[in-house]
Amino acid sequence: MHGVLTLAGEGTRMLPWSRGLRKEFLPLVDSSASGGLVLKPVAHFALESLIQAGADRITLVVARRDEQIARSYFSIDEAFLDRHAAHPERLAETAAFYRALEKVRIDLVLQPEPKGFGDAVLRARPRVGPHPFLVHAADAVLMERPRGRTLREMGRLRDREALDAVLLVRRVPDPGRYGVVDGQITGRLGIFRRMNVTGMEEKPSKPRSPWAATAVYAFSPRIFTMLRAEARASRAPELELTAGIVRLLRAGGRVAALVLPPKAGHWSSVGRVPGYLKALRRSQSWAESARAT
Repeated sequence: MHGVLTLAGEGTRMLPWSRGLRKEFLPLVDSSASGGLVLKPVAHFALESLIQAGADRITLVVARRDEQIARSYFSIDEAFLDRHAAHPERLAETAAFYRALEKVRIDLVLQPEPKGFGDAVLRARPRVGPHPFLVHAADAVLMERPRGRTLREMGRLRDREALDAVLLVRRVPDPGRYGVVDGQITGRLGIFRRMNVTGMEEKPSKPRSPWAATAVYAFSPRIFTMLRAEARASRAPELELTAGIVRLLRAGGRVAALVLPPKAGHWSSVGRVPGYLKALRRSQSWAESARAT
């Protein structure tokens, strides 16, 4: 299965940090296989979710200035392991990450200018081709056990019902900050409620529902056609993924959503300072609870 991981935004809400360092490489806490605590970049969590959801060919969409750091972090460096072989306890998580990387193919695609989430996804089209795929923004994390479970369920629903898109939504008190989804609950899929999506709007001043989309998706390749059409028709400086989904709905596309219940996990974005601090505290609590079980 194909996966797309986007790291291409400028992150201006996180200045001055993001002037030289990516917000996607801000650290969060995770539990290690040995029972301790480790620090991992947000993008590391996101990649693990894609891999454990079944993605074995992953396209990283990066800005030109970040190509080298992304290529370095997501590549296997045996020489690094050899240099620090005297301290195997320090290398355990890195070695485990390398074993995971051995099972997937990773391609890098450049986004020359920061033209939006939709543009970043569209940049992956030459690598994904005519295949269904998963998307995960690398500046947010879904804390769940097992990691990747929700994305896997989204992909299964897309394939089983021949859907064009599956979204993950959650109820929030301030939906106007997000992509807001309209639809009707139609049943259950395990721990998730299933929704038929009828509309979507990016950061509306008067939200029509409390359902906010998270930045993980399961798509058919039809979304690429819609994003290209939107890019040609719109004069907006950025191409929003929401605009592609709206165009998909208007063209008769079949779109569903799963509602994230609190017991399934926690969605945390690091796009703003308060959000990052909340994600950091939550990741520590999540990791410590994993050690206790």
